[in-house]
Amino acid sequence: MIEVEKDGSLHGQVALVTGGARGIGLAISRCLHSLGASVIVADSGVSIGGETPDPTIAEAVARDLGDRALAFSADIAVAENASAAVAQAVNRFGAIDLVVNNAAILQDSLIFKGRPMSWDAVVRNNLSAAYYVLAAATPHLREQVKAGRAPGRIVNITSSAGLYGNFGQSAYASAKAGLLGLTRVVAMDMARSGVTCNAVAPFAATRVTDAIHPANPQQAQYKQRALKISPGFVADFVAFLCGKDARDISGQLFGVRGREVFLFSQPRPVERLVVSGEDPGALLPALFRECFASKLTELQTDLEAFNTEPVL
Repeated sequence: MIEVEKDGSLHGQVALVTGGARGIGLAISRCLHSLGASVIVADSGVSIGGETPDPTIAEAVARDLGDRALAFSADIAVAENASAAVAQAVNRFGAIDLVVNNAAILQDSLIFKGRPMSWDAVVRNNLSAAYYVLAAATPHLREQVKAGRAPGRIVNITSSAGLYGNFGQSAYASAKAGLLGLTRVVAMDMARSGVTCNAVAPFAATRVTDAIHPANPQQAQYKQRALKISPGFVADFVAFLCGKDARDISGQLFGVRGREVFLFSQPRPVERLVVSGEDPGALLPALFRECFASKLTELQTDLEAFNTEPVL
């Protein structure tokens, strides 16, 4: 595990952490603040299903952090509110340097029982909100570099569910997979300015983990193991990505499970076939078996794939 010293190495920087008042977001807010950053704790206080907002949750965290912390409790899944959160950072602390898109909700259902309104709510909160925040923050990040400020950092908190899939999580997994695409594009768009953008898939005890409804004994075992993992490990790695030692790391996908850090591959062709001849359709089945059959990806959920004892 990468060790992050609480030494003020982010002194003078300004961070916006969405979903920053609970779980992994809270651990990140505390970690960045302990390293000297000013922090906007953006959290509407909704339930894991995205209901019953409570502004006092973010306010209590900001109050507990003390100096250099402010609460933002409006719903950032509304573009105007995302812009207002960025404006609060710039107006109060003079800049925005670090953006961590962590906010997430769950409204799970099997695809044949799904409701369009649940899909819309999850995608809006888990993916569109990240876009809204970055659309508002990146102009400031670019202009600050032009003015001589050090390039900023962006970290998007994705999920292994978006890489592997899981039962009943069509909306959640699609939104989290979308965050990887967003990460790659933002990394490219911001490369000239030196601003980095990376994605982290966390494994830790959170409200999302607690909400898992195991579909089999393996998944029940995964949940039991995951609930033992402190979100502080994820926060430390995010802090590393926000620091000077990660200035050349961008467009990458990582996983953090306790003291383990994973660098994930990203989708690239693993094999190629060329169908030639007068009747390609007749040749395709045999060529498919020869070239592709042994290399197809197993239909396995993320919970089974990572059902091993974490290193704590």
